Amino acid sequence: MMDEGSELSVTIAQVVQRLKGTHLHSQLERQAKECLHRPEIKLECLKEDVRNFLKKSGWERKLQNAVYRELHVLPPPSHLAAPPEHTKEPLAYMRKAQASWENRILKSLNSMCAELGIPLARKRSAQQQKELINKWNEMGTDEPDLSHFRPVYAPKDFLEVLIGLRNPNHDCSDRASSRCHWGLIQVPLNVRGIQQMREAFPELGLMAGQLGVDDHTHVPPDLFEAEHVRVGKRVVSEQDSAAAQQYSRQGCPTGLRADLWTLILNSTNEPEDVMHYEQLKSAVIIHDLLVDNLIYKDVKLTASNDDYYFVFEDYLYQVLLCFSRDTAVLEHFSYNSATPPKSYIREKQGKEDYAVVYPPNGVIPFHGFSMYVAPFCFLYNEPSRLYRVFREMYVRYFFRLHSISSSPSGIVSLCLQFEKLLQTHLPQLFYHLREVGAQPLRIAFKWMVRAFSGYLSTDQLLLLWDRVLGYDSLEIVAVLAAAVFAFRVENLMEVMSLAAAEAVLADLSTLKVMPLLQIFLFATAT
Repeated sequence: MMDEGSELSVTIAQVVQRLKGTHLHSQLERQAKECLHRPEIKLECLKEDVRNFLKKSGWERKLQNAVYRELHVLPPPSHLAAPPEHTKEPLAYMRKAQASWENRILKSLNSMCAELGIPLARKRSAQQQKELINKWNEMGTDEPDLSHFRPVYAPKDFLEVLIGLRNPNHDCSDRASSRCHWGLIQVPLNVRGIQQMREAFPELGLMAGQLGVDDHTHVPPDLFEAEHVRVGKRVVSEQDSAAAQQYSRQGCPTGLRADLWTLILNSTNEPEDVMHYEQLKSAVIIHDLLVDNLIYKDVKLTASNDDYYFVFEDYLYQVLLCFSRDTAVLEHFSYNSATPPKSYIREKQGKEDYAVVYPPNGVIPFHGFSMYVAPFCFLYNEPSRLYRVFREMYVRYFFRLHSISSSPSGIVSLCLQFEKLLQTHLPQLFYHLREVGAQPLRIAFKWMVRAFSGYLSTDQLLLLWDRVLGYDSLEIVAVLAAAVFAFRVENLMEVMSLAAAEAVLADLSTLKVMPLLQIFLFATAT
């Protein structure tokens, strides 16, 4: 372990290294050089005068936001002697399981490619390019034959892999069975209980003002909302990422949410960002990828059939097709337990010099992937801005929902946390469901792997994601899953099969997220 001083030095060095060469870095340099010609800049106090100029002109705040963003995505510094793979995932058995899962996904993709006789990538003809340009804004009207394509995997396939996870150094024998977990996830990870969650999420307390709660507070809702909106406008005007993140813990007003999320994620939409989006669009138009068909199929199977999201079908195609070409996404693999899949140029199989990441962003879409994008369509009507916010949300949070890791916000920890919350606070319900073959996780997993997108009504989902951003954690997703079971406990105690339990929990669209969370966290006996 490093001491605090060494850890800070390493973190500072990492942040400086990551910001060097960025567009912000070149802008700061240019502004600093230009200000030297200003009469108020004195040679005898040059450093201080330049710093004051950058502060007054807003560049210091932009730098602070960029540093804040890096601190959120960088993994904690590891020991200098630790191998690089420890930065991605410290536990060897997790790394091994993730690598095995990746091989299985790639094998599924390659077998589909061979069965259909379709290459992984091919250049479109001039006529095909022209047709795609003409229908770019109405791709939803296209009806390609996708009957032969199948999702590479679905959440239930991934759940089976997680159920099979075991730490070879952990003993859960008969002798220790009294201390063992009743649930499906049998790995010993530290997850927070309700008391720890209360300490971590104090703003969710029953007496705290919250957007999304109509009562249970000592402050009248109308009065709280008016004051909250006033503060929110000030936060947006000051352009402070840290303040915006703290603010969103009590919910973002509908009219300010788009700007607040952009600020929290430090997602810019400068001319160079728009140009980058247009370059990705050009890459889509020039080359046809096999994964494009997986994207089309997924949108058709999920968002197109959703009462809230079907109107955004064109946006979803645009964003997801561009996302699949974006090599900037590869950067997140430095702190992701996953490794980007590789393919080989034809007839060069196995030769590393001819290996290329496929798809270019390193992310193979699975069934339901498009639902990560859909809710953002309610907030942003400009494709380049929508794209930037989604991409940042993905590389911060969503990737953890479909990769195997020991991260507290990783899907393994969320599953374990959900099961432990239920087992600890609703033991009779957990035992009953287990005995009738309706393990709770088999029902809740699909909610968590999508962060509830497609299951809650959109206004409630956005309130939930406000808190994900506010607390910089996906743990709230596991808490909500447990809270849903607590809310339907009476009906669930009467079911006698998995199908019956699923029927009880089939429709979550009428649920109010914040009262459920508050009551489960702060009104449950410990």
